[in-house]
Amino acid sequence: MDPAEAVLQEKALKFMPRIHMPKDGFQLTSSGYQAWLKQETLPRQLAIILEEPKQHKDVLLRGSSYTLVECLCLIRRQTRSKEEVFHKMLQSSDLADSEHRGWRETINEKLENSSEREDCNNDEPPRKIIPEKNSLRQTYNSCARLCLNQETVCLASTAMKTENCVAKTKLANGTSSMIVPKQRKLSASYEKEKELCVKYFEQWSESDQVEFVEHLISQMCHYQHGHINSYLKPMLQRDFITALPARGLDHIAENILSYLDAKSLCAAELVCKEWYRVTSDGMLWKKLIERMVRTDSLWRGLAERRGWGQYLFKNKPPDGTAPPNSFYRALYPKIIQDIETIESNWRCGRHSLQRIHCRSETSKGVYCLQYDDQKIVSGLRDNTIKIWDKNTLECKRILTGHTGSVLCLQYDERVIITGSSDSTVRVWDVNTGEMLNTLIHHCEAVLHLRFNNGMMVTCSKDRSIAVWDMASPTDITLRRVLVGHRAAVNVVDFDDKYIVSASGDRTIKVWNTSTCEFVRTLNGHKRGIACLQYRDRLVVSGSSDNTIRLWDIECGACLRVLEGHEELVRCIRFDNKRIVSGAYDGKIKVWDLVAALDPRAPAGTLCLRTLVEHSGRVFRLQFDEFQIISSSHDDTILMWDFLNDPAAQAESTRSPSRTYTYISR
Repeated sequence: MDPAEAVLQEKALKFMPRIHMPKDGFQLTSSGYQAWLKQETLPRQLAIILEEPKQHKDVLLRGSSYTLVECLCLIRRQTRSKEEVFHKMLQSSDLADSEHRGWRETINEKLENSSEREDCNNDEPPRKIIPEKNSLRQTYNSCARLCLNQETVCLASTAMKTENCVAKTKLANGTSSMIVPKQRKLSASYEKEKELCVKYFEQWSESDQVEFVEHLISQMCHYQHGHINSYLKPMLQRDFITALPARGLDHIAENILSYLDAKSLCAAELVCKEWYRVTSDGMLWKKLIERMVRTDSLWRGLAERRGWGQYLFKNKPPDGTAPPNSFYRALYPKIIQDIETIESNWRCGRHSLQRIHCRSETSKGVYCLQYDDQKIVSGLRDNTIKIWDKNTLECKRILTGHTGSVLCLQYDERVIITGSSDSTVRVWDVNTGEMLNTLIHHCEAVLHLRFNNGMMVTCSKDRSIAVWDMASPTDITLRRVLVGHRAAVNVVDFDDKYIVSASGDRTIKVWNTSTCEFVRTLNGHKRGIACLQYRDRLVVSGSSDNTIRLWDIECGACLRVLEGHEELVRCIRFDNKRIVSGAYDGKIKVWDLVAALDPRAPAGTLCLRTLVEHSGRVFRLQFDEFQIISSSHDDTILMWDFLNDPAAQAESTRSPSRTYTYISR
């Protein structure tokens, strides 16, 4: 064999895909070949059938891994008279089956039409075939189109996807286009019969036309289905965002795009001018920001603190002119930057600090507090309740009446309810400070209380839990007393499903809210439990064993133990992202809640930051996305602000002797 010809053959094989054949060979229809086919390899079968010269047999017999397509490729490249080869194959393979008659007719017709064409493409590699299935019919089709010198064959794929595999190639002018098989010359009889069919088709109703086309498609092969699908696909595509405004339905197009997130909305603006006009006229950036403010407390807080909330919803802007869509588009990245800054500040401990000195006249210490955007309400060891202006940090009102330290409190838009070491629970008007009611039930100090939706739960050093019905501030009646703890009940929390209590007896008990029946006990702490919070399925508790535990209330399992405090953990709060705890060691620790709930997270990565500013025990704290407010035995209330840049406020808010404390874990 000519070495050059051998090299060309090797290159041709590299371009051919492997179409795996059945174990028992290429199934010809004649029964006389069946036994022989099972014994011979495919290349040898072709060599014997075609009775090629010996140099051709050497190529075909080199290995049994060649596919039928590869062998035909070699035969096509080596044989000058393709007519003789094809006729030999057709005769030898005895293709009498009607399933394959179309292939034989196509080859014969092509040979008749191209008998005078010279084989000028011998040096080109075979075109790539994309097979869909290893079926006999598709192998026939692939071979036929390869031998007929078509540019590219693309078989529609339906095994894994419904999309077509569309082959592309470079045209003579350098442009890229879809390859369509070369059109064969149409006969005169076909043209005449086609016109007659179209004439009849146009006379039918739409339903008849659909039924007829469905029948035609059902008679076609898979390859034809692929071409029809490629033809219909662009016809079925619609730019509905552009089409709707043209029909006076702008509001529908705007409503559709209003569900996009920021990244998708940016992409939609770049589609075309009409899409940009819809997003602009529909004020979609404003609607996106409004949706985030409604659903996310962090966005809601930023709207209030940064002042851009006045431009949202139906609020009238200060200058009376509504900003354009471009204003909100420019505002969005600024909001995202603020959010990223807040997250970074929480993790790095950057904050600005404000301090309220309570200046108690007798005993010092702030046992409890609660705050909102306007005020901070605190309960002090000196038996008073002090209300502070959150902006000016001045004391607005002092409530007196308790004869012991105010140990716990909670308020809403109507009342403040406090519990004291004098064993009483008192109700105050939140606006006037007037005492409205006094509840006397517990025989020792009331250590904690919670109220919501007409129900209140109190707990005491007397080891009992009292459940109250609240019809009004002056009409509060005892519903049930829960007994089960063997030491002082230090804290309670509840929702519509469970009441949760923690005690100095080292246990957490769960009770049914509606029936007040006992449900289960959570055991694990080594010493008494001083604080807890309960929400959804999660309970987080702090103990005098210096640890924090996370519990699943439904099964009673301890999910994680957090270690780091050096003394009793006195107060704890959590939200969706983090846990904040305060202890008698004077430290406030910020923990990653998401990581704490992941059993794979290493214990050393859970504490994000330790904050040290209090000089005494931390008694109580609360926090939100922007700040922590804490109270201590040192008679101060501290406000830790993670929104504002501490570097900008360092000179104005800090004395030279005080520095921000960034304590590593």
